[in-house]
Amino acid sequence: VQLQASGGGLVQAGGSLRLSCAASGRTFSDYVMGWFRQATGKEREFVAAISRSGASTYYADSVKGRFTISRDNAKNTVSLQMNSLKREDTAVYYCAASSSGLSSRSYEYDFWGQGTQVTVSS
Repeated sequence: VQLQASGGGLVQAGGSLRLSCAASGRTFSDYVMGWFRQATGKEREFVAAISRSGASTYYADSVKGRFTISRDNAKNTVSLQMNSLKREDTAVYYCAASSSGLSSRSYEYDFWGQGTQVTVSS
């Protein structure tokens, strides 16, 4: 699966951004999709994941209630709506695809996009 993330940018604290990830190459609905992020000098961390059908979602505690993951299997896309952004949300955001179950573990994801930068200013 080839993954292309987009939608990053600069936003003020309290604002919103919507990230998108377009998939190609294989059957999109065969994969659990996830978003991860990596801030400068820190390890990559899990943000959110969504099941193959979209019926189940899973969030990191740090984004629960602020971020929403969704997918459109007809359009081969997964999105991350980010509201009430905080400075600590600043990071490069990656979408990823997993042939395993719904997971927060990065090693269970087989394919990764190139990342999109999100910067939240105060």
